[in-house]
Amino acid sequence: MISESSSFVKGVVLGGAFCMLVTLLGHIKVGHGTKAHHHEHHHIQAPNKEDVLNLSEGERVEFSKSIRVYCIILVKPKDLGHWAAARETWSKHCDKAEFYSSENVKVFDSVALNTNDMWVMMRKAYKITYEHYKDEFSWFFLAYPTTFAIIENLKYFLLKKDPSQPFYIGHTVKSGDLEYVDGEGGIVLSVESLRRLAHVLEDPDKCPEQGGMIWKLAEDKQLAICLKYTGVFAENAEDSEGKDVFNTKSVGALIKEAMSTHPQQVVDGCCSDMAITFSGLAPNHMHVMMYGVYRLRPYGHSYSDALVFLPPLG
Repeated sequence: MISESSSFVKGVVLGGAFCMLVTLLGHIKVGHGTKAHHHEHHHIQAPNKEDVLNLSEGERVEFSKSIRVYCIILVKPKDLGHWAAARETWSKHCDKAEFYSSENVKVFDSVALNTNDMWVMMRKAYKITYEHYKDEFSWFFLAYPTTFAIIENLKYFLLKKDPSQPFYIGHTVKSGDLEYVDGEGGIVLSVESLRRLAHVLEDPDKCPEQGGMIWKLAEDKQLAICLKYTGVFAENAEDSEGKDVFNTKSVGALIKEAMSTHPQQVVDGCCSDMAITFSGLAPNHMHVMMYGVYRLRPYGHSYSDALVFLPPLG
């Protein structure tokens, strides 16, 4: 009986020791996993106003002129209403904006890609962009026709970012082991990221146009897989308070959510003051946004922004 008790106690001790070892190893594994996750996904924040004020006047002028954004808008004939609204509103504030269409449309100027597949459209648009504009622009913003973008806020966000580094920025989403930038909120690539993407697009094993499991994924997920092969990972963009600046929903939807979650602070709980994009907008909502963002000013309030990003002439 004593022998059995002794064996039982030994078993408990050994079992406890084993559990401690497993727990320790588990923590070590989690630590490595967290490190890898941190490497793949960063929370990139916009600069504080104080940082901008510390710049010299010459530096501010240089930054205002040097941050140039090329905009890619992917469209299809069924999107004509959104297409027209995007053309007449926010896209005019890009340093250059071009519409890449699934087919040739006589009503609007566009680059015809001759495919209805969104992943193939995206691939072709990025290839053409790299061939024609890699030496002219440092930042490349891709959006769908239901997206509204405040390009000046994007430029402000990119103020101290180095385009020679592999940046891939937007609103990140995790799907299994894959972390990607949601296309609904817009996708920003630095010129270095675009260069790497252009090269991997030529590799059918790493970044196939069709065939294999990758073909069944949405285009923004497929883009993330191809970029991951090149060492470019998804980066979530936030303001200095940690709020997302690339939004995959409209202002109306975000305010509705804030009313239920932050009824006493609807505006603060809704959106960042430095928001860059909103998505899911109808054409008339884009014109309302244009009025609210660029025209409406409350009397008696003065604005003294240290940086001024002017849209192209005309």
